[in-house]
Amino acid sequence: MTVDMSQFYEVFFDEAAELLAEKERLLLSVDIVAPDSEDLNAIFRTAHSIKGGAATFGFTDITEVTHVLESLLDGIRKGEMPLTAEHVDAFLAAKDVLEMLINGHRHGSEVDHAEVKRISERLNALSAHAAPAPAATKVETPAPAIAAAPIAPAPVPLVARAGKQQFRIELPETPERDVQALATELSLLGDIAQSRMADQRAVFELTTEESIADIVAICSFVLDADALKITNLSVPVADTAEHGAAVVSPAAAPAAAASAQAAPAVSAAPEAPVETERKAPKPADKSGSNAESTSIRVGIEKVDLLINLVGELVITQAMIEQRVGNLDPVVHESLLNNIGQLARNTRDLQESVMSIRMMPMDYVFSRFPRMVRELTGKLGKKVDFVTHGAATELDKGLIERIIDPLTHLVRNSIDHGIETPDIRRAAGKNEIGKLTLSASHQGGNIVIEVIDDGAGLNRARILAKAAQQGFPVSDNMPDDEVLQLIFMPGFSTAEVVTDVSGRGVGMDVVRRNITNMGGMVEIRSRLGHGSTMRISLPLTLAILDGMSVKVGEEVYIIPLAYVIESLQPDPADLKEIAGQGRLIKVREEYLPLTYLYERFGITPTYLNPAEGIVLVLGVDDKKSALFVDSLVGQQQVVVKNLESNFRKVPGISGATILGDGGVSLILDVSALMRGVA
Repeated sequence: MTVDMSQFYEVFFDEAAELLAEKERLLLSVDIVAPDSEDLNAIFRTAHSIKGGAATFGFTDITEVTHVLESLLDGIRKGEMPLTAEHVDAFLAAKDVLEMLINGHRHGSEVDHAEVKRISERLNALSAHAAPAPAATKVETPAPAIAAAPIAPAPVPLVARAGKQQFRIELPETPERDVQALATELSLLGDIAQSRMADQRAVFELTTEESIADIVAICSFVLDADALKITNLSVPVADTAEHGAAVVSPAAAPAAAASAQAAPAVSAAPEAPVETERKAPKPADKSGSNAESTSIRVGIEKVDLLINLVGELVITQAMIEQRVGNLDPVVHESLLNNIGQLARNTRDLQESVMSIRMMPMDYVFSRFPRMVRELTGKLGKKVDFVTHGAATELDKGLIERIIDPLTHLVRNSIDHGIETPDIRRAAGKNEIGKLTLSASHQGGNIVIEVIDDGAGLNRARILAKAAQQGFPVSDNMPDDEVLQLIFMPGFSTAEVVTDVSGRGVGMDVVRRNITNMGGMVEIRSRLGHGSTMRISLPLTLAILDGMSVKVGEEVYIIPLAYVIESLQPDPADLKEIAGQGRLIKVREEYLPLTYLYERFGITPTYLNPAEGIVLVLGVDDKKSALFVDSLVGQQQVVVKNLESNFRKVPGISGATILGDGGVSLILDVSALMRGVA
């Protein structure tokens, strides 16, 4: 039965993308002077695996590029030529071309065939400089006797070399395209001849140093490994006598192969062999773990649907809890216990489902070493790029949206922040600048920092540029406000416009994108010592723990991560200072006090904070106080996007459905605090 290979295209595309990312990571970390053999083998395997998949699915353009790439890598890992920086540059360029070709097949995007040709020629030119491999001693051997159906036409005689073994591989009924794909792949293991049996099934005879497990690993990608029939036909070079084929039992096949390679002479059986059906061993897992058994690929739309359903379950569970809140706990003890168990199970389910969408920040961080390498080369700078917290997890929806803002910040740090080596030496610094990208969890947020040890931000220069570009500024502006000017649309301190920066585009987009994600960005800088760009984001935008508060007849939700404490203040602790607004004294510290009913034009139950409740809120290192009528309670809420369903409302980050079916607005604490700062 012919298998429709197109159904596996997406699997190949996903795996190819992962292999290309792994290849780039390895290339950027490899020691060019003294490369580790394991690193070289791993880089080779990425190209080999992509080529195998591409050949199987008939993507000949990808196969052609990877074939040249693979040959060059094979020569380097075998010591036929040294690894150079030119090789690494060419391999990285080939990675980009392969990515373009894959996207062409996957999404129908445009392919620059001139660039593909240029990279292939570049790889071929590098291959031409390889030292020729020493010629192997060739010994012609008679074709071995085989107790099987006759082969027509006769196979091409094979060459047996010292340290190699000869295998006969009979395929089951297989489509011709798959046969040719297998022939191409098996030829990478050694010398191969192809023929046909009487029933037209394909037969390969392969002379190789590799094991049977390696042969099976390649064949099993296309067909069922259990249907293979492999016979060891090894004829040692040292023995000039005529021998029959040595029979390898299924259980002892890998051991026999290893033994044959270790010993220069093997005693063959005197009688003609009897071929045996063998159960193929599982393909060797070079990574030490079987990834296929521990993970599955699931479309993101299915995960989103599951999260939405869990969100509705959370709302329904809250409704049930509210309905039974007035029941007698003695009379309905069993029912209330069951509902309590339902609440715990719902919470566990929600946390488990949300963790599916969580991805490590390494997904983002892994994109930057290549960019830093190319950008520093273009600008003539030297930078040591360091990452911390790559395992820190963030919601997939946010992690994809944070890539562009971080790219702008990293490019800015290299272009504007870190100085050229001569300037750094003159300033008494190490000529190699340091750029750090870190991520960590802090409360209900993730904090991402881009830190450089460059020149820092020059207050006087920013003010001068801002005035020159028409922004309203003054010399007595606080440092925080001056630094925030770099986020103004069109603002730039660059003297010359380059292809890297200088057009005043980017930093305003950074702040807007981060604000749209419910986060905030702040700057810390010290002239001559460097700058830190600090981004704070919620871990997820789907479900959050909230504190319900009441003002008049309205119920609002405050994200629990921002709530430090709640209190009923003493009238003596309330102050009103001219020019600074209302303040409240909390443990010898005066905090700005916001009246929520004034902010949203609501008729409250209480006008005096001493009669209501004051919440102390904290964002990063800043604190503020919020006056409300009363606390309703703590609950888990499903966040609904207000902007897409209604419109953007200042001070509101979203909405949710309460247990009674009513809609409650979720407060944007960062925006409220900025309004009182």
